[in-house]
Amino acid sequence: MDLSVREITVKDIDLLLEYWFTSSDDHFLKMGADASKLPKREEFYNILVDQINSPIENKKSYALIWEENGKQIGHTNVNNIEFGKEAFMHLHVWNTANRKKGSGAILVKKSLPFYFQKLELQTLYCQPYALNPAPNKTLQKVGFEFVKKYRTIPGSLNFEQEVNLWKMTRHQFLEL
Repeated sequence: MDLSVREITVKDIDLLLEYWFTSSDDHFLKMGADASKLPKREEFYNILVDQINSPIENKKSYALIWEENGKQIGHTNVNNIEFGKEAFMHLHVWNTANRKKGSGAILVKKSLPFYFQKLELQTLYCQPYALNPAPNKTLQKVGFEFVKKYRTIPGSLNFEQEVNLWKMTRHQFLEL
């Protein structure tokens, strides 16, 4: 199994949108999201094109594609970016067949250099739904530090929920 990570391109957008627009209500619930909060497909497409074309220092969001044997299987992205300071990471494996295989931790580790180096981050946060064990286990396995559990609306697609806040500092990243 050859796992790799690369920056998203416009050619990847349709597959990423396919994930969002065909995921089941059950999958949305498991990740703490609400499908009714998705922007219209064309609007979502244009948001992603703008993100891809923005200079790195001005990005509001920055996405990476996860691949297994050269085939796209998921993505990670950060938002709430303060260039040179911090950002919040999200993790998405698109198909059930690619989940629970241990590849998430490897892909997250391979994603970290993009975030810390390209965005010059000092701290990378991730706040997955507390009731979704997969990302929480993955973050712990990778070496993220658990900060706290709290109630919030973590993103534009989410409902109010308990989340676990995890963080990795630049120092922790360099020690990996």
